[in-house]
Amino acid sequence: MNRPRLQKRSLTIQGHRTSVALEPEFWAAFDQAVLRRGVTAAALMAEIDTARDRPLASAIRVFLLAEAQEVSSFPAASSSTAASA
Repeated sequence: MNRPRLQKRSLTIQGHRTSVALEPEFWAAFDQAVLRRGVTAAALMAEIDTARDRPLASAIRVFLLAEAQEVSSFPAASSSTAASA
């Protein structure tokens, strides 16, 4: 079984240098979240870092999952009304 390819990004969070390794798909989703929110990547990373209760890479993945669920729930909300009628 092939292991997923991880991409590392180096960044500064609250004055400390660190690096985070994520799958390319998660980095693409992170970049989209930055665009949707209209913030810098550093600002979004600091927000995730401040709220985290787990390792940073895991916190980013969980944040992106929640973000994807929130984004996908908007169209579903109108269709669920039709399904219950």
